[in-house]
Amino acid sequence: MPVTDAAPRTEVPVVTDAAPRYPPQIRYIIGNEAAERFSFYGMRNILTVFLVDYLLTRHTGNRSDQAQAVFHTFVMGVYLFPLLGGVIADWWWGKYRTVLWLSLVYVAGHACLAFFEDSERGFFTGLFLIALGSGGIKPCVSSFVGDQFTVANRSLVPKVFGWFYWSINLGSFFASATIPKVLEHYGPRVAFGIPGVLMGIATLIFWAGRRLYVKVPPREPDRHAFVFVLLSGLFGKAPGGFWQRARAEHPAEAVDGARAVLGVASIFAPIPFFWACFDQKASLWVLQARNLDLQVGAFTLAPSQLQAVNPLLVMLLVPLVTYGLYPWLERRGLRFTPLRRIGSGLVLTATSFIGVAIIQRALEMGARPSVLWQVAPYVVLTVSEILVSITGLEFAYTQAPLRMKGTIMSLWLLTTFFGNFVVVLVKKLGLVHGTTEFLFWAGLTYLAALCFALIARRYVVKDHYLPDVTPVPASSPATGATARLA
Repeated sequence: MPVTDAAPRTEVPVVTDAAPRYPPQIRYIIGNEAAERFSFYGMRNILTVFLVDYLLTRHTGNRSDQAQAVFHTFVMGVYLFPLLGGVIADWWWGKYRTVLWLSLVYVAGHACLAFFEDSERGFFTGLFLIALGSGGIKPCVSSFVGDQFTVANRSLVPKVFGWFYWSINLGSFFASATIPKVLEHYGPRVAFGIPGVLMGIATLIFWAGRRLYVKVPPREPDRHAFVFVLLSGLFGKAPGGFWQRARAEHPAEAVDGARAVLGVASIFAPIPFFWACFDQKASLWVLQARNLDLQVGAFTLAPSQLQAVNPLLVMLLVPLVTYGLYPWLERRGLRFTPLRRIGSGLVLTATSFIGVAIIQRALEMGARPSVLWQVAPYVVLTVSEILVSITGLEFAYTQAPLRMKGTIMSLWLLTTFFGNFVVVLVKKLGLVHGTTEFLFWAGLTYLAALCFALIARRYVVKDHYLPDVTPVPASSPATGATARLA
């Protein structure tokens, strides 16, 4: 359980009339993010195909199942190590040094992938280093952006995060569109080497802005953090129940915050099933695409290339949904609340798997549909991502008191960890295959949507927005609102 909580911020009224300016150092952070995302998605989106066609060829048994287990174990690490990165940044190194040093670990991981293409031990070492580097910097970069702003230019923060968000999807799109073809034509050494070079460039870009950055120093560990409140409740020596024991050792604010976090955790309980399905677009869906007709006009797609549809659709649909669909529903008196959006997103996630199940059934009956038939499920899955992922981050952030916002964001990242854990468990058991496997995930997620609806009906929505004053950035566990998207 995370032990990092957001530090209190000083509230200062706006007193300047000067036109706000973008901090010049922001361009280094956004450039770093675009290159880093290219490097990550470049290797991630070819990983399943590489494992099946290259690394695991000496294995007996079902290589597809083995490749999926490796892929989702890697993703588990990517979303577990942010907890370590947040602690290191908050308590010891600060965000700048954490990002810089773990980026070098990240580069070393890419080098292992490129140079140990024939060695399982060397390759898996590379995956571990990338999970450590990518996961470790994940909670730091987005909040490091926030640290660069003051009361004078805080109005520019939403625009900058908009560019930050676009840089993530732009890097993902170009990596998904190009690196699969590089693997086909030039082999794994070049295909994994290019993302490694991009990560090296990302690190250099970040380092180049070192003299301009605002660097918030690390702080002392908070003995009233969420995890310590829980430990006091479990093992405290004071008489009474769980919360009475916690209150004997911690202030009321810390205990009430911990209770709020556990309340939000109940809402999070079905979310891992969304991530279990969503992350399989880079494993199970890619393996299906290998058996489809990849000829599209004069072009032959690589099985992994269709993943480029997702970031492209995100860039197109987010503005349409945010500034079109939601206001349109509001004008008609339909309150599409965050909880309703998340529930709808879970239903759509399950429905997307019905779509790929139909395609799989056609394959099993001897047909060879075009890979373009996967586009419709991709569209449905992307809409579900907007409804669940983006809305969930916003909702989680508003439901926790200020000092517990970092903990809430850490819990949000853990939903991805547990979702991929479920996939690994199912793969290890080997109980479902073919069309049945797609229908299994659809049914499981429909059930998760039903459970979410029952939990949401009993949940009392809270309002923990900051007051209408300007917060001066302080040290915080950097699990910002783009944490999962990054």
